[in-house]
Amino acid sequence: MADLLIELFSEEIPARMQKRAAEDLKSLVTNGLVDAGLTYASAGAFATPRRLALSIEGLLDASPTTVEERKGPRVDAPEKALEGFLRGAGVTKDELEIRDEKKGQVYFAKITKPGRPAAEIVAEVLEATVRNFPWPKSMRWGAGSLKWVRPLHSIVCLMTREDGAEVVPLDIDGITSGNTVWGHRFMSSGSFKVTSFDDYATKLKQNFVVLDGAERADHIWHDATNQAFAQGLEVVEDKGLLAEVAGLVEWPVVLMGEIGADFLDLPPEVLQTSMKEHQKFFSVRNPKTGRIEKFVTVANRETKDNGATILAGNQKVLSARLSDAKFFWENDVRTVERDGMEAMSAPLANVTFHNKLGSEAARIARIATLAEEIAPIVGADPAEAATAAKVAKADLSSEMVYEFPELQGIMGRYYSQKAGLPDVVADACRDHYSPLGPSDEVPSEPVSVAVAMADKLDKLTGFWAIDEKPTGSKDPFALRRAALGVIRLLITNDVRLHLDRFIDSQLLLHKIAEADENDGVIDTLKEILDEIAEHGVFGAAFDAISDKLSDAQKDAVNQAAGNVPDTSEDLLSFFHDRLKVFLKDEGIRHDVIDACLAMEGNDDITLLVKRARALQAMLDTEDGTNLIQGFKRANNILSQAEEKDGVEYSFGPDLKFAEVAEEKALFAALDAAEEAIKPAMKAEDFTAAMSAMAAMRPEVDAFFEAVQVNADNDIVRRNRLNLLGRIRDICLSVADLTRIES
Repeated sequence: MADLLIELFSEEIPARMQKRAAEDLKSLVTNGLVDAGLTYASAGAFATPRRLALSIEGLLDASPTTVEERKGPRVDAPEKALEGFLRGAGVTKDELEIRDEKKGQVYFAKITKPGRPAAEIVAEVLEATVRNFPWPKSMRWGAGSLKWVRPLHSIVCLMTREDGAEVVPLDIDGITSGNTVWGHRFMSSGSFKVTSFDDYATKLKQNFVVLDGAERADHIWHDATNQAFAQGLEVVEDKGLLAEVAGLVEWPVVLMGEIGADFLDLPPEVLQTSMKEHQKFFSVRNPKTGRIEKFVTVANRETKDNGATILAGNQKVLSARLSDAKFFWENDVRTVERDGMEAMSAPLANVTFHNKLGSEAARIARIATLAEEIAPIVGADPAEAATAAKVAKADLSSEMVYEFPELQGIMGRYYSQKAGLPDVVADACRDHYSPLGPSDEVPSEPVSVAVAMADKLDKLTGFWAIDEKPTGSKDPFALRRAALGVIRLLITNDVRLHLDRFIDSQLLLHKIAEADENDGVIDTLKEILDEIAEHGVFGAAFDAISDKLSDAQKDAVNQAAGNVPDTSEDLLSFFHDRLKVFLKDEGIRHDVIDACLAMEGNDDITLLVKRARALQAMLDTEDGTNLIQGFKRANNILSQAEEKDGVEYSFGPDLKFAEVAEEKALFAALDAAEEAIKPAMKAEDFTAAMSAMAAMRPEVDAFFEAVQVNADNDIVRRNRLNLLGRIRDICLSVADLTRIES
C-alpha cells in the first residue's frame, strides 16, 4: 500500500472556481485509478489561490492481473470473421480454445492482462487529468499546447510507503514532476521538499499557507467577530463573501478599518453592497443603531506595521467609492423630496420591459390595477395597494440602483419614505420582489402581499400570452420562481383566491393591448373584462354578453381573444406542477396532489394544499392505507359489474335486503361517515372529513371478508353493488381516490 500526494501549483486561481476544481481533481484522478484497477482507502482534495492538492491513502502498489474470457465466432464461420476476432482479442489462432455449444463448436479466447505498477498508472491518469481538466475558462501560454486556468508552474506527484517516498516521473509540456513545494508568495523563505501529505501540510503552514479552505474561512470569521465584539459591534454575516475571501488568501490576516464619518448616514444596505461588491469587505454593524460603522478586510500577509499601511490604502479607495454612492443617494433623495416618486418613475415610460409586452410603465399600470383588485381579498386597502404598485419599481430609474441593481426594492423603500409616503407603501416597495427563492422570507403585510402577488401574476400571464414559457432547461425570465412565489404568498398568508379569475383578466388585458383599434373589438373585450370580475372566468363572462353580440362581433372576439381559456388552463397547470415540487419537500406525494386536483376549486391553491395535507396525513395511518385498498376493491368490482350489466350502481341500497351482520354494520358506518363528512366538507375541515372517511375502514374490511358481493340472488347482488357505489360516492366526495397509487 502507498499514499499519493499531488499538487498542481499555478498563478492565482479565481476564488469562484476553486471548490469545483478541487472536486474535479479528486473525481478525475480517483475514477481514473479505479478504472485502471487501483483501489484506495480514502481521498481528500484541497484548494488555495495558487494550488490544487489531492491526498490519496491506501493505494494499491500495482493493479491486479486479470483474465478475461471472450466468446468468438463459430468454427465454421468465414475466415474474415475469425481474423477480426483475433485482431480484437490480441491473440493468435493457436491460443484459441474450441468448445461445444448448442449451435455447434465455438472459439473462445482467454485474454490475460498483466498488472502494472501504480506509478505507471498514476502518471497516465494525472497527465490525462491535467490535459483535459474542465476549467470554465482556461488559457495557453508560452509555446506549449497545455491549457490551464492560469500558467501552471510545477507539479508534485509523490508516492509514500513505509520504506520511503518516490517521485512519480511525469513530464507535461516541459513541466516535470518532483517533490518541491513553494510556500507563500511573499512571506515564505522559498521552496522546500516534502516526503508525505502530513509533511506537506505541516511545512506549508510553516511557510504561511493554510491548505484547507474551511480552516481559512473559520479563522477569518473567528478573528473578525472577536475584533468586532471587543468594540461592542457585530459582523454582518455573509457566507458567500466569506467563501470568496477565503479563496483569495493563503495566509488570512483580519484587519478592521474605519468608515469616514461623512458616509455613516448612508443606508446600511448601500454601505454593505458597495463594500462587498467593490472591495470584498465585511460590514461591521452597531447592534444598537443598526448603522454600518466599520469594515473588515482580509489581507494575504502580515506586515511590520500590523496592517496600518494596508488599511490606509483600503480606506482611501473605500472613500472614493462611497463618495460616488453618497452622490447618487443625495441626487435621488433630492428628486423625490422635490418632485415625488412620480418624477422618479417617469423615465420608465421609455424603458422596455419586453419588446412584445411594452414598457415598464405599461407593466406598472397593469400591476397597479391588479393589486387594487387583489387588495380586499388579502385584507389590504385598495388605494394603498394601487399607490404602492405605482411606485414600487420607481427606483429602477434611480442612480443608485443603476450602479447597484441588487438594491432594487430596498432603495425604493427609502425613497418612498423620503417622499412622505406611508410606511406600508414603502415596505411594499421593498418586499414586492419577495419571495425570490424557496428559503426567502415571505411578505405578510397585506399591501406588500397584494403588490407582490400582482407583480408575479402579471409577469406570468404576460409571458404566457406571448408564448414565452420555460422549457426543460431554460427559464430566462425566472417564471418558475415567480409561480413558486405566488404559491408561497398564498399558502403562508392563508389567502383564499381563485387564480382562474385573475389569470383570465390579465391575459385578456394583454389581448386588449395587442388588438387593433380599427377592428372595433376593444370595447367588447373591455366589457368581457368587467364581466370576469362577476362571473370568474373568460368563458362565463363571454356567455353573459353574447346575446347582445352579432355573429360578426362574436367572430371578432374569438379571433382576438379566443385562446384565453386554453392559455389560462395551461398556466394553471404550470402552477400545479410547481405546487407538486413545493409540496414534495413536505413529503406529500404527487398522486395525493393529483387526487385533490381532480376536485372542484383546484385554482384555489390554499384550499388545494389543505386538502392534500389532510389526505396525506390520512394515508400515513394504517386505517387510511387500508381504506384506500378497500375503496379500490369496491371500485374495481363496481367497474366490472357496471361494464358487464350496462348500468350504473349509484342508487341507494336498502337496509332491508342486508343479510349478514357485517353488511348491516357497513350501512351504519356509511351513515355515520356521511353525516360527519358533509358538514366537514362544507366547512372545508378536510382533516375531520378524512378522519370520518378513515373511520369506515373496520366495517369495509369486515364486509369484504364476510360478504360475497356477486350473490346468486339478483336483488341481493344489486343491493350490495349499490352499497359499494355508496362507498365510492362517499370517498370521492372527499378526494379522487382513483388517482392514488397502491
